[in-house]
Amino acid sequence: MIQILRRLRAATVILFTAVIILCPQRLRAQAQQPAWTSEERPIYEQIRHLRDLPDDVRAETTKQLALQIRQLPVAPNKLRLANALANLSTEGDFGHDTLQEVATTLAGALREAPVAQDKGRPAAPYVELAELVRYEHVQASLDDPQFAAATAKLEADDARRQNANFTLTDMQGKQWSLTELRGKVVLVNFWATWCPPCRKEMPDLDSLYQRFKDRGFVVLALSDEDAGKVKPFIAERNISYPVLLDPGDKVKDLFQVNGIPESFVYDRGGRLVAQSIDMRTQRQFLEMLGKAGLQ
Repeated sequence: MIQILRRLRAATVILFTAVIILCPQRLRAQAQQPAWTSEERPIYEQIRHLRDLPDDVRAETTKQLALQIRQLPVAPNKLRLANALANLSTEGDFGHDTLQEVATTLAGALREAPVAQDKGRPAAPYVELAELVRYEHVQASLDDPQFAAATAKLEADDARRQNANFTLTDMQGKQWSLTELRGKVVLVNFWATWCPPCRKEMPDLDSLYQRFKDRGFVVLALSDEDAGKVKPFIAERNISYPVLLDPGDKVKDLFQVNGIPESFVYDRGGRLVAQSIDMRTQRQFLEMLGKAGLQ
């Protein structure tokens, strides 16, 4: 379940299931569509079309939807809506206040209607909330062992990423090794050609690479697709930073990446100092690089 959750971020068409949003590229067995009440359906429709809105409008709409969901009667659909909204709330720079309202709504819905574990692991909404708290720096109060377990899992994943290393080859045949880049600021980015949020952040990432590469900044963008698909894609978009192939998802699994895009920033000493669980804007990338001393 955790593996499915973050892969949904790249969806081009949103379909609601029992708990989460599925994307066509990762479509699994679907639960039957929920029966929405007259209060729930307008919220559902707005969430379904959030990606169609300009970013400034989307931020305010997301915040208002979080408040509207909070006022719904206790019902299974309330948690479905809260989790679906949270899943979409990190695709860009919508502001701390918006994310805080989203997290508060999701925590409240879980408090009202706890859900069972998924095969001995925390259910998806608990993971979603734990990621908001850890990586988006919002506050949430939830006295639930599943939330605690999800938080502990994220801490363990970060410890694993801190000691991660890999050697992969780029499109020009050059090998890159993470530990051999000590002394430079390194941003490891997981992406794919089919992923709309990945494509949206690439121009900003390339602009920052051009701006800082002479000051020791390296971007390593990893895709698990084949060269025949990746090479023309990056050539068409004039991407200048190194793009590496990760056949079999070996490095993605090493980093415990459950969806894309995700980015990890290492400082010159090789210390993991920042990461994102979704697409970032140029301002957000700059904030991440600032934690590595690059400004």
